[in-house]
This record gives sequence, C-alpha cells and structure tokens, in this order.
Amino acid sequence: MNKISNFDIMDLSLQNKKIELIHWLSTLNDQSLIDKLMKLREKEKTDWWNEISATEKKSIEKGIQDAENGKLTSHSNVKKIYEKWL
Repeated sequence: MNKISNFDIMDLSLQNKKIELIHWLSTLNDQSLIDKLMKLREKEKTDWWNEISATEKKSIEKGIQDAENGKLTSHSNVKKIYEKWL
C-alpha cells in the first residue's frame, strides 16, 4: 500500500490553488486588476539581491565565505543547540 506523505498533500494543494487561479484569471475582465497582477508578476521577476540592504548582503557574503572556508556547523549540532525553541 502506498503511503501519501505530507509533501504530496501540500503539492496537490498547491496544484489545486494554481488551477483555481488559472480558472479565475481566465474569466477576469477587470483591466485595472489585470494591470496590478502584471505589476506583481514583474516585481516577482526582480532579483531579490537588488532589493535587500547592504547589511543583509554583507551577512550573506560572509556566510558564503565561511562555507567556502569550511566554517560550518552540522544540522544535527544546530538542532541540539536550538531544539528548545523549535
């Protein structure tokens, strides 16, 4: 018997939402709403790197540099440290 995982259920839910949106969009006649959706779509295409602060960029670059230099902590160690908050 095949077991359906939570991932499969979430994937189906996402697919159903997409289909529902496609159907709704195909019947939409409100030009201003369509224009807003197009602007949202264009914004989503924007590179997030250009949208974050200099501090955030420095933090990300430091993380990449640490990873390249082998300064990493295993997932299991991080879980042990933070399990009381998870």
